[in-house]
Amino acid sequence: MFQPNMFESRHMFDMTVKSPENDLEKLKDDDFETKSGTEVTEAPSGDDQDPNQRPKKKRYHRHTQHQIQEMEAFFKECPHPDDKQRKELSRELGLEPLQVKFWFQNKRTQMKAQHERTENAILKAENEKLRSENNRYKEALSNASCPNCGGPAALGEMSFDEQHLRIENVRLREEIDRLSGIAAKYMGKPLSSLSHLSPHLRSRSLDLGVSNLGAQSGYVGEMYGAIDILRSITGPTEAEKPMIVELAVAAMEELMRMAQAGEPLWVPGENSTEVLNEEEYLRAFPRGIGPRPLGLRSEASRESAVVIMNHINLVEILMDVNQWSTVFCGIVSRAMTLEILSTGVAGNYNGALQVMTAEFQVPSPLVPTRENYFVRYCKQHVDGTWAVVDVSLDNLRGSPISRSRRRPSGCVIQELPNGYSKVIWVEHIEVDDRSVHSIYSQLVTSGLAFGAKRWVGILDRQCERLASSMAINIPAGDLCVITSPEGRKSMLKLAERMVMSFCSGVGASTAHAWTTLSPTGSDDVRVMTRKSMDDPGRPPGIVLSAATSFWIPVPPKRVFAFLSDENHRSEWDILSNGGQIQEMAHIANGRDPGNCVSLLRVNSANSNQSNMLILQESCTDSTGSYVIYAPVDIAAMNIVLSGGDPDYVALLPSGFAILPDGPGFNPGGIHDVRSGGALLTVAFQILVDSVPTAKLSLGSVATVNNLIKCTVERIKTAVTSENDA
Repeated sequence: MFQPNMFESRHMFDMTVKSPENDLEKLKDDDFETKSGTEVTEAPSGDDQDPNQRPKKKRYHRHTQHQIQEMEAFFKECPHPDDKQRKELSRELGLEPLQVKFWFQNKRTQMKAQHERTENAILKAENEKLRSENNRYKEALSNASCPNCGGPAALGEMSFDEQHLRIENVRLREEIDRLSGIAAKYMGKPLSSLSHLSPHLRSRSLDLGVSNLGAQSGYVGEMYGAIDILRSITGPTEAEKPMIVELAVAAMEELMRMAQAGEPLWVPGENSTEVLNEEEYLRAFPRGIGPRPLGLRSEASRESAVVIMNHINLVEILMDVNQWSTVFCGIVSRAMTLEILSTGVAGNYNGALQVMTAEFQVPSPLVPTRENYFVRYCKQHVDGTWAVVDVSLDNLRGSPISRSRRRPSGCVIQELPNGYSKVIWVEHIEVDDRSVHSIYSQLVTSGLAFGAKRWVGILDRQCERLASSMAINIPAGDLCVITSPEGRKSMLKLAERMVMSFCSGVGASTAHAWTTLSPTGSDDVRVMTRKSMDDPGRPPGIVLSAATSFWIPVPPKRVFAFLSDENHRSEWDILSNGGQIQEMAHIANGRDPGNCVSLLRVNSANSNQSNMLILQESCTDSTGSYVIYAPVDIAAMNIVLSGGDPDYVALLPSGFAILPDGPGFNPGGIHDVRSGGALLTVAFQILVDSVPTAKLSLGSVATVNNLIKCTVERIKTAVTSENDA
């Protein structure tokens, strides 16, 4: 059998809604005769035609049962065959290509008529239902009586109910019209008819145009940012939008089943994790978005947690690209909404549909980012739960845009009392991660780097942080130099911008152009420069960023405790010049005492040097930790502490990202022993020249290189000796 062009399936939706009042009677069963043959009319052309001569009688060819069955089967897969497919089909069935063409035309006409009859019948039934409800309301109004005297109700008493019914009818009519408008724009039929799609269509709706994927095994771009992949992506075409809608609906169904299923689909794995049974998955979802392309491996995980945030706010964060990027800045380095296909109904995100691009990262230049072009769909289910699902759209364009693609992934949110929510998160990715550095390979392949456990860990910590920022009953001892709740919020907002700036600049984003200095080992220093101009949040001039990642045989929690403690800062911070560190302000923003924002003052041993303030945020969860800091101007910080706008405080954040080394990792190459070590990324941002047009000198690069290497050696010496002790 032949391989039909799957993209031609979009023509199955090329139909219009007929008026139920005017056209219903026209669409009788005898309007379109089911033909099992084709007609061919012979007539003279040009000068040979005699106006008095009657045209020859039509020759009618009746197809055999075998021919009809074969064309019926082909029509289910491809209702619009091209010339090549028609010729091959005619040769196989012993027909003329023109006969095959006419048969498919007749069949499409017949199917269109059947769809229109079905839809008009539904509309007629809905009209009858509305008419009966209106009659019932009229009867109730006419028979209403006064509850006090039993007599007829006064007009004033009934006007409010009547007005309320009219307002409700108008609202419902507007909602129906809005949905019909969206469906007519993108699918050529009313949205209500989606529920009547055949089971065959539902099962194959994710299998669109994937035949070319397997041949694509090459990379797009290079590890250190030769091409900015996300900037090259354009929004969907009009022809793609109907398929995107169908893809999103099928992805939502798959996510709900993946979130709720137990064994044998999910089986217990290491470290209290769940592992997807690939054979069972293929049996449960045989089509999906097509077979896994050559060179990609499957990575699937599921995690659940109860978080301190109500379900409505969670949905809003997930559906607003700016909030989503901010909350998950540790894993989302960049994100953009290309087009919103639907904003939802009834004033919320139920039914919202948007096409997006995003870049996912591990905070290290040694791990390539994962770029995805996908659709995000939000739906409220009948039991009150909400779900948000992503699924890649790379296959719609015939070839992948990156080394990874997202099978249906996302979260299911269940409302709990007292403003809490239960979240079930599913991540299902296919990826080529052969470019990952060897010291990060165990972390990545185990699923801890990009999996559901990391997403849920970040979400849980950020929900605690947001709850802390909104708290008003703060003990006076926690405020220190902060004189008001407004000052507290301003300081937290400034720290949030600092963390986002650090996270977006430390990974191997395709927007970055890292240069490796003297490649000799795993802790090579990578640098990049940028010019800062007209940005109130950054000091003007030439900024040099430097980062390095390395493994250290110390548990991540111990490394985090050492780096976040101001009493140990002089042991690694060269720029503090051995001065005494004093904590001026402390804001706890989570259950873990390590989650906090601090304002530090460095009391230099040199009395001629003015004191320096440092803003620092420390955050930790089960999947990773950060210690991020930036020197701040004293005058600007005084404005922030009194509740002023923090957006105009210039920051150049530096800091550390601390991750576990992965289950069973061993630096000697043996993976059957748990080392319990940490993967540490050190990153600095230094203003090397205050003139943006100046040229970067090699001396500046050498200075920063020496600074970061000296800091690394100090940290290794301090924490390993502490660990041995």
